[in-house]
Amino acid sequence: MELFVEVAKTHSFSRAAATLGVPKSTLSRQVAELERSVGLRLLSRTTRKVELTDAGRLYFERCQRIVAEAQIAHEELQKLVDTPAGPLRVNMPADFGTDFLAESFMEFSRRYPDVTFFLDLANPDHASRVFQTCDVSIEIGDLPDSTQIARLLGMLPAHLYASREYLEKHGEPRHPSELTRHECIEFRAEGAGRVTRWPLSNGQQHIEFTPGNRFSVNGVAMARRLAMLGAGIAVLVGGQLAEQQSGQLQRVLPDWQLGPFPVHAVTETRLLPAKTRIFIEFLMERLGSYRQSKDTAAFMK
Repeated sequence: MELFVEVAKTHSFSRAAATLGVPKSTLSRQVAELERSVGLRLLSRTTRKVELTDAGRLYFERCQRIVAEAQIAHEELQKLVDTPAGPLRVNMPADFGTDFLAESFMEFSRRYPDVTFFLDLANPDHASRVFQTCDVSIEIGDLPDSTQIARLLGMLPAHLYASREYLEKHGEPRHPSELTRHECIEFRAEGAGRVTRWPLSNGQQHIEFTPGNRFSVNGVAMARRLAMLGAGIAVLVGGQLAEQQSGQLQRVLPDWQLGPFPVHAVTETRLLPAKTRIFIEFLMERLGSYRQSKDTAAFMK
């Protein structure tokens, strides 16, 4: 059952065999014996990919929980609750993972050397499709699915930035109402491709602005690069200290803040193996100090 779950998660006998550390031939034979024992075909095999049949999807949903509970029981017996081990699959937005979580992964790896990471960096449009194959998904923004099991890791404020050349050419807005006269780089953070609105706040003042101009992107790195090249004003998280010090970017409307946007760790079940539970608690510790912070530079430390 555990071998079948691993194949179903990865959609590949080769990747599952590598993760489990067993020969591919042994894995294939064991899964075939499982199919014979239940009397139904669970997997549809092609030369490119392994897909679940209708019966396989139903069986996978049940088996996943059973295997998770068995792993927890095994960990308790083996006294592994405080020493997590094994592969940990983490899905996250590509730019956020690269910019903010790389150091966290390194620190966690040094603290728990028996954990191996499988990191899936997805853009927001693809994140929901990738989620089903991971142990924990890091998601930014409000969660559209209320049935998801989520834990708040922190709140992520953002600010507006533009290049000095752009501001010299087009002028610097003094109030959010003036943004309608500027090139504003859209950011599509939702799977349906809808544009993310800009919720601007300054103390008790709250204004919501929907950008809509020449560039529309679904990656923060591209938005940052376009802003540096003078394409317009972009929403960026973090202090952007290096870009500001080099003169490549300048804060726009410095008294106004966007968000803050919640960062969640999302899982399919509340029954979590030690490796997943401790990793989420570790991220809460790392990002939790930023929940009440007023300056994004604090998040960069």
